[in-house]
Amino acid sequence: MASPGYRGSVVPMDGYGGDQVRAAERPHLEAGEPLMQRAADGLARIVGELLDDPAVRPQDGPGSVLLLVGSGDNGGDALFAGARLASDGRHVAVLRVGSRVHEAGLAAALDAGASLLDGPSETGTGPGTGGAADILRAAVTPDADRLAAVAGEAAAEADLVLDGILGIGAGGGTPLRSPARQVVDAIRELARDQRAPFVVAVDVPSGIDVDTGAVADDHVLHADVTVTFGGVKAGLLTGPGATLAGRIELVDVGIGADLAALEPLIRT
Repeated sequence: MASPGYRGSVVPMDGYGGDQVRAAERPHLEAGEPLMQRAADGLARIVGELLDDPAVRPQDGPGSVLLLVGSGDNGGDALFAGARLASDGRHVAVLRVGSRVHEAGLAAALDAGASLLDGPSETGTGPGTGGAADILRAAVTPDADRLAAVAGEAAAEADLVLDGILGIGAGGGTPLRSPARQVVDAIRELARDQRAPFVVAVDVPSGIDVDTGAVADDHVLHADVTVTFGGVKAGLLTGPGATLAGRIELVDVGIGADLAALEPLIRT
């Protein structure tokens, strides 16, 4: 269950825009630096600490995590983190909500012992299909109700849900579409019954504008903790995003010096 003690951010932070972060990452990616692996390592470490925190999970045992995995790199971060958590003996379940998946991340998670829950039908997977577009498409798929039911049941049994649906590559403030929208709604419904799991957002809560914190509607998972990579995103510090992000944890992936040379969008 969510813990009120993890809501909110009180440490002064600089907030950077999505374009600024991508520009800072670019030379490191071109040099072959493993930014995703660094992000996943930091994410897994923080999630492991949360699972071992009695304020978050008072029960004994290794703890269980449900990964909500989108089609892009945000889903890859979640999957590689899930692989590390499974290797550490945590119970990890993967629920795909995009028409594609980060194949290397999924293979790593499954090889480490994670279980793959029912996923979307294999449609719309041609070369023109983009990661964020897969989740934000307007058409409602026939998978939506089925995936929502799977998500609700799995989230009710999990100690922690990892929101890896959308990252900084998504359009700002665009509403989630099927099946991600129905999956998020099913988990939000648990909160109304006082059964909500602890939620950790991967980089940003899915559906917020990375630069402004705006949201198109209320179909966004309220995170207890947001683990963000490289630099704090401006949208985590302002607008509805500042509330939806919960406590912010920053993972250093090696671009701090690049961002320090830029003027942040927000200073707090």
